[in-house]
Amino acid sequence: MGRRRLQDISFDLAPALARRQIRFAHETATGFELERHLVRTDAREHEYDFLLIATGHRSANEAVPGLGPFAGPGHSLMSPPEAEELRSALERFLQRPGPMVVGCAPGASCIGPAYEFALEVDHLLRRRGSRSRVPITFVTPEPYLGHMGMGGAGKIRQFLEGEFEERDIRYRSTTAITEITAEAVSVAGGAAIESRLSLIIPPLAGVEAVATTSGLANPKGFVPVDERYRHLEHPDVYAVGVAVALAPVEETPVPVNFPKTGHMTEQMATIAASDIAARISGKTAAGESHALSARCIMDMGSRGRTSTSIPSVRPVSRSPRSVTGRTGSGPSGRSSVSTSGAPDTDDRCRQRSAGSAQLCEPAAVSM
Repeated sequence: MGRRRLQDISFDLAPALARRQIRFAHETATGFELERHLVRTDAREHEYDFLLIATGHRSANEAVPGLGPFAGPGHSLMSPPEAEELRSALERFLQRPGPMVVGCAPGASCIGPAYEFALEVDHLLRRRGSRSRVPITFVTPEPYLGHMGMGGAGKIRQFLEGEFEERDIRYRSTTAITEITAEAVSVAGGAAIESRLSLIIPPLAGVEAVATTSGLANPKGFVPVDERYRHLEHPDVYAVGVAVALAPVEETPVPVNFPKTGHMTEQMATIAASDIAARISGKTAAGESHALSARCIMDMGSRGRTSTSIPSVRPVSRSPRSVTGRTGSGPSGRSSVSTSGAPDTDDRCRQRSAGSAQLCEPAAVSM
């Protein structure tokens, strides 16, 4: 943790794309004119025959008062500037250690990084000999550890519960964070948790250019698509990755949304590219659409963990509404935590047998 800089994991896109005869325009998209087949940027307009939207997300930090990092004391790591800010905050924290809260806000979908940060910072503190000075509490809207917005995967729940027990990381599931201050993290229906450094993953929304284009996105700014990642109303428009609207796999007491990982994005892109190529050549798409699989690698500091699942299949059983974990005041303290919250679902969401996941009509509110 903290050993690499942004330039260590970056490369110039233009030469890599040029080798495939792809022109690279380093510009900011500001809007789309779907009827005219135009993309507007801060530099010019681009015409298109086919448009593939892979614009990622906007962090909806405003969902939790105090979740900064630039407008409040809370920290995030969902963008390079936020990760660099967190690095500086962690360096200051290590000089004056104290309680720490790591977790996710209600409606979060990219939950894995919160687990990674908690486990990596535990490893870092143990190497520095200061772990005993930093009580760590993990707070999540998930109904249980390892749900990840996918209904769990194999024995990941038992694995994470065991890791947190072994490392003395207290945890609260089915919990909604309501506010972050410089001294504490407030949660619905419970006492505030003391914290001097709070890393909270926010819920996500669509980027402004997509969200503000009429008829393109749902109310949260994500693009509704069919099983080949074509827009439901504009067949020349495709979307892949975080920009796609995918519904939660199940209702939970506190909203937890469906994750869209890099591995899933590759699968979406392959399906969409195959469809576009087939339409250009007048042929049938070579590859069939399929349920997305999720292959994840978790960095735990001293070691790693891999998991594979097919989260787009709705779990047979419902999730428990409460979970027991280390929430007491001492190492052996345990209590049950249960918090109510409105699930982020919509009756218009449906499962398509040939689709990649649950798909929603344009008006549906989904992640």
